[in-house]
Amino acid sequence: MIVKQIYTYNNYRNFNYLIACPITREAVAIDPLASDLCLKEASQEGLKIVAIINTHEHFDHIGGNEAIVKSTGSKIYAHKNAKNSIPNIDHGLSAGDVVKFGKSLEIEILDTPGHTMSHLCLLARGEHNSLFCGDTLFNAGAGNCHNGGDPVSLYETFYNQLIKLEKNTKIYPGHDYLKNNLEFTLSLEPENKNALELLKKTKSENFSINYVSSLKNELNINTFFRLKETSIINSIIDKGEELKDSSPKEIFLALRRLRNNW
Repeated sequence: MIVKQIYTYNNYRNFNYLIACPITREAVAIDPLASDLCLKEASQEGLKIVAIINTHEHFDHIGGNEAIVKSTGSKIYAHKNAKNSIPNIDHGLSAGDVVKFGKSLEIEILDTPGHTMSHLCLLARGEHNSLFCGDTLFNAGAGNCHNGGDPVSLYETFYNQLIKLEKNTKIYPGHDYLKNNLEFTLSLEPENKNALELLKKTKSENFSINYVSSLKNELNINTFFRLKETSIINSIIDKGEELKDSSPKEIFLALRRLRNNW
């Protein structure tokens, strides 16, 4: 599988992606806001964009659909319940669907509500599985729930689905928030050596926009996966959050509230 991670250099710090079959060079554009950059990358790499998959309905993830369809004739795939919020969907997707492109590209659809209630993550199978997770999971962080989402659903997505993936699964999020997310981790868990070392690396030019994490790494640096760590629980209490109990769900929701205001 060919993966091209395209940083958009906009205020939202979006990542767009092209993933392709290495045999036929047929490609899928994932959340192609920067249609010009996606089309340019495809041309330079000899890829033919045949489909668009949107992880969710927010404009910064669908804004380039029209231009790419006009240029390539691609079909649009998205959550089956997003037909009223994403224009011109050709194929509605559900949990467990597998979509195939070229001779070897297979993408399993995960229904991952939380950031919005019509959010998909895309699990592309390969030597190392790759998760294209939109605004559900970020490098060292989790999506917000401000615009049509639900934090309880986000917790359930993390702990009923994402944490069960193979540990070597590569993580491809919708935005580069790595530095800020690591700083949030360290505000709660200042002795986290993995987060400290990675934060140092973000000082190098272009490190974070080329960085690719894995689920194994996220388990070490992402507070939203580290809900039983005593230092995190104590930090949450020290910051004035009232906890009903110390259950993973309650800790996750407290972390989401803290991150909203951080």
